[in-house]
This record gives sequence, C-alpha cells and structure tokens, in this order.
Amino acid sequence: MSFLLYVALLGALLLMLALASAYLRWLPVTTSAVCLAFGLAIGPAGAALIDLDLARASPWFERLAEVAVLVSLFGTGIKLRLTLGRSAWRVAYCLAGPVMLATIAGVAALAHFGLGLGLGVSVLLGAMLAPTDPVLASMVQVNNAQDEDRVRFGLSGEAGLNDGTAFPFVLLSLLLIGQPGDSQQWFMGWLLRDLLWALPVGIAVGYGLGRGLGHLMIALRVRHEDSTLSPNDFLALALIAVAYALASALGGLGFLAVFAAGVGLRQAEARLSASEVPAEHLARPVLAHHEQPVDQAIVADFDALEKPQLAAGVIMGDILAFISLLERILEVVLITLLGTLLWRYWDSRALLLGAGLFFVLRPVCVWALGGGRALLNGHQRALLGWFGIRGIGTLYYLCYCLDHHLAPDAAAVVAPLALSVVALSIVLHGVSTQPLLAHYARRNRSTGGGSKG
Repeated sequence: MSFLLYVALLGALLLMLALASAYLRWLPVTTSAVCLAFGLAIGPAGAALIDLDLARASPWFERLAEVAVLVSLFGTGIKLRLTLGRSAWRVAYCLAGPVMLATIAGVAALAHFGLGLGLGVSVLLGAMLAPTDPVLASMVQVNNAQDEDRVRFGLSGEAGLNDGTAFPFVLLSLLLIGQPGDSQQWFMGWLLRDLLWALPVGIAVGYGLGRGLGHLMIALRVRHEDSTLSPNDFLALALIAVAYALASALGGLGFLAVFAAGVGLRQAEARLSASEVPAEHLARPVLAHHEQPVDQAIVADFDALEKPQLAAGVIMGDILAFISLLERILEVVLITLLGTLLWRYWDSRALLLGAGLFFVLRPVCVWALGGGRALLNGHQRALLGWFGIRGIGTLYYLCYCLDHHLAPDAAAVVAPLALSVVALSIVLHGVSTQPLLAHYARRNRSTGGGSKG
C-alpha cells in the first residue's frame, strides 16, 4: 500500500469526522466508535485496503501507542489542579490502587477458571485490561482545571495513575509465563526493582521536574516579558521527553513520571498565580497572542493581571490546546488501525471476559473499595463502576509484550482477547457515555450540584 493511499484515507477520515461533528454531539456515538467502524470498512472485512499483521507491525505500533499514552497522561495531569490532599484525589488513589489490584485478580481468575487459560497468561490479561485508558476516557474526565467533580476528577486521576501502576504487573506476568527456575529469587527482584523502587522514583522524578521547570519557565517569562512569544508547545514536549527518559533511566515508571510532571506543572501554576481560578481562564483573552484587535475592556483586564498570572495563563493555555490536538490525532490513527485488525483477531471468548469485567468485576470492586459513603454517593459509585474504559494503554502493553519475547502460543491467546475486549469497550462505553453524563448533569442540577473536590 502506497504512502499516497495512506494519506488519502487519513484525509477522508478526518473530513468525515469534521463534517459529522455537529451530528455526533446529539447521538450516542463517540469519535472512537466512528474510527473503529472506518477501520473495519477499510480492513480485510471491507475494502481490504489495509491488512496488518500485529506480530510484524508491533514494533512501530508499540511506539505509536506509547507516544499517544504519554501525551494523554501529561494532558490529564495538567488538568488536575486540586492540591494532592483533597478528597477528590482520594477517589483517584482508591481507583488506581485497591480497585485496580482487585480487578487484575478478578480478570485473572475469570480467564483462568472461566476460559481455562494458564496462570501467567491470565495474570497478563488482568494486567492489560484492569487499567482504564487516559486517551479514550477523555469524555468522562475533567473538562478543565476548574472541574472539581469527584466522578470526573476520580476517573482522570485513575487513568493518569494506573497506566503506570499496572506496568509492574505486566512484567510480573511475563516472568510467570517464562517459568524461571528460582521463583523466590525473581519474585523478590521484581518486588524490589519493578514495584517498590520504580513507583516512588517515577512519581518523584516527574513531579519534581514538572514543578521545578514550571517555576523556572514562569519566572523567565516574567523577567524577560515574553509571555506571548515563547514556544510553549516545545516546553510540553520537552517536559514529556525528559521526565520519561530520566525516570526510565533511573529504573522508575516512565508513564507515572509523565503524569506526575503534568501535575507538578499545574501545581507550579497554582502557586505562582495565587488564584482560585486557573491562570489560563484569567488570561483567556491574551491566548490569541494579540493576532486580532483587542477590545479596550479586555485590555483593562490585561492590565489588572499580575505578571505571573499572565505568564502562567499563556503557558498553560498554549500547552492545553497543543496537547489536546495531538491527542485527538493520535487517537484517530490508533483506533482506525485497531479497526483494521479486528476482523483478523476477533475472539468470541472476549464476550464472556468483557461482560465479566464491565458488568461485574469493575462495578463490584468500585463499590467495595472505592471509598466510604462520605466520599461518594451511590449514583457516583455506579458511574465510576461503569466508566472503566479500556483502550490505547492496553494496546501498548500488548505490543510491548509481543516485542519482549512473549511466547508465540501465549501471544496467540492474549492478542485476540485483548484487542476484542478493547473494541467492546469502545462500542459499549461509547454508546452509553453521552446519555449517562447528561443524566448525571441533570441530577446534579436538580440536587444543587455534585460533590466537589
């Protein structure tokens, strides 16, 4: 297939999404579902324009999925402005900690006893499918840095944390499948290196870089009075790259470091702007960089802003816009490619695995481990239990395993099940997202608002 045809297909898909966007807003259909259907249409099940073999495509597919997850994790982190001790963060900690661990165990048990799979393969499926996805879950996450709703904040924090915290269990499952000789020795090595060391190092490196560079960049913009001229998208890419590379080099979890870098950058903005309102909302009129004529009333607002508020507002506004655009492009490409793979890799056993995960395991784990009644009411627990969206993170873990010597017989089982469950999640959660969120918004209005951070 020629490069020109790839470009033409991408252009056709983007044009279709642009023209249909006004209609999709009023239909229970997400962009991801449209991309999945488009991928099916151009894959072996339809026009057969693209026919991918995941075993051969996994090296570049892994890198593409990795970049998408990194971009989304950073974008999620900079939207979470509440201080780390607030109750909304407790929801995220519960979801990314005990709820995820219980879900891994539940999926592994279902795969082992329900589908008759080996222990290592079952644990691998649990580690791949337990974490929620930061890319595809954007519709149910916080809308902006002012959004303190506990459901959306909790889902955002969970998606940011658990793509990193699940990775040690992917490594554990690979060790189980490999059947090493001295199980006690390799287990202790995994526990010390991949869990007890990697988790805190990833968080510390990312948060320290994000907060430190955030303070530095805002101070430099204030000193040199170049708030509206500097390339803030470079700052975002640099922070993602440096946090990921440095944490990985030190043996930390790179995904966790990138999410923590976004959180650290946001905390630097909150401290320097010294306002309850995020700086990008204070400085919203200046985000166009004065390319258009500015109304005099707005100019007066500019003059009222402190210099750190103006600098922080422009930095955060530019980064949010750039990351959002990059994230949407990567999502479109990856989900379309998933659609082309689905016909070849569909496994009907995913119906049992997906039903158990979506309708039983995730809701039960959230109800049991998602925090006390004072933290979340019953309606919020029900929403958190349902919105366990799987997506690009699972694709990355799958390709990572394929590229790190996963046994062919194990890969032949894991790949179809993982891809099929992700496709089911895109369809089921995509259809239900808009109606459930609309109902939640109406309920909040009728009761005077939902629980805040």
